[in-house]
Amino acid sequence: MIYILYFALFYLIGTSAVLIRNLFELKALKDIPNKKASSTPLVSICIPARNEEEVIERCITSVLKQNYTQFEVLVLDDNSTDKTSEILSKIAGIVANLTHIKGASKPIDWLGKPWACHQLSEVSNGEILVFIDADVWLEPDAISNTVSALEAKDAITVWPQQKMEGFWENMIIPLVYFALYTLLPAKYVERPPRWMPKSLQRVFNSKFVAACGQFFAFTSFAYRKIDGHHSVKNQVVEDIVLAKNIKSNELSLQMLHGVDSVFCRMYTSHSEIWSGFKKNFLTGFGNLFAFIFMGVLHFLVFLVPIYSLLIGILKSDLFLISLSVGVITLIFIQRFILSYLFKWNFGYVFLHPLSVLWFQILAIISVFNMLFGIKTSWKGREV
Repeated sequence: MIYILYFALFYLIGTSAVLIRNLFELKALKDIPNKKASSTPLVSICIPARNEEEVIERCITSVLKQNYTQFEVLVLDDNSTDKTSEILSKIAGIVANLTHIKGASKPIDWLGKPWACHQLSEVSNGEILVFIDADVWLEPDAISNTVSALEAKDAITVWPQQKMEGFWENMIIPLVYFALYTLLPAKYVERPPRWMPKSLQRVFNSKFVAACGQFFAFTSFAYRKIDGHHSVKNQVVEDIVLAKNIKSNELSLQMLHGVDSVFCRMYTSHSEIWSGFKKNFLTGFGNLFAFIFMGVLHFLVFLVPIYSLLIGILKSDLFLISLSVGVITLIFIQRFILSYLFKWNFGYVFLHPLSVLWFQILAIISVFNMLFGIKTSWKGREV
């Protein structure tokens, strides 16, 4: 057990270095210099919506309040069965630059979100395409900052500031950002690691990717070059594959965070969280080996130290207690830093082991479902 604790300690020292680096290199969208450009390209803000009656009005209202002048808002009602279409029709009737599109039936070889985004792209007129989810809302300068960012890049992806109210939201959602900030230096999304031999940089360039489909913006040239959402028509984690396509086509991509600029409330109940993560948890890892490897790694690093601390207390083993406390403290420090950055509730930092355990259970069930061919449903569709 001592050796596992040493391993966990060295692992956390390494991930702390990545976290510190990302605090400096993973920049905020709001901090992008807002230059006065000689021209203001038309921006198409594309919003796919399926059964979003609770959030769609807030999303559109925030979009319409942008301080950027040249934009159109395209909202596609993806065959909703609630009041989404009714709400959209009402807003479109009084807003000039909002286009309400009735989505066509989904082809059998497409998944829902890529199909909705593809339809939006087909009717867009902008030199810049910004895809946001219906549960996202924006500060007034979000689009102008996006335009500024795309003066230097072909595409950007923004990780929103997640707003969480319930117990399960606060327990689960932060771990996505925890993994992002501690495992992947954001700079590698923009360029290959400089320590890597040039002969390998081209091979592995597209492997260093992360993306958030809640806010993904492209120049129209870049979007067309990668064949847009048509290239990811059957991908559950379409955002990751889009990012890989950007990089494999030797286009530039930047990853940003949306604190004080782009907001999202992903889920509002445990059942939504469970279904939402179950639909893409295993797929996001690319292969089963990587999935199991990361599951074992997280078990050793985040759960074993709790067990060893209890054993140390029972046996009055001061060295075991000290080493366990050191590992656990480092975990909590990482969580506190992210909670401060994203303005989350600090109390849930201390429940980190339970959050990891939740994902361990989800991982086991995901593997079981894969082995037995059990499909997952999301918003009334099989994924």
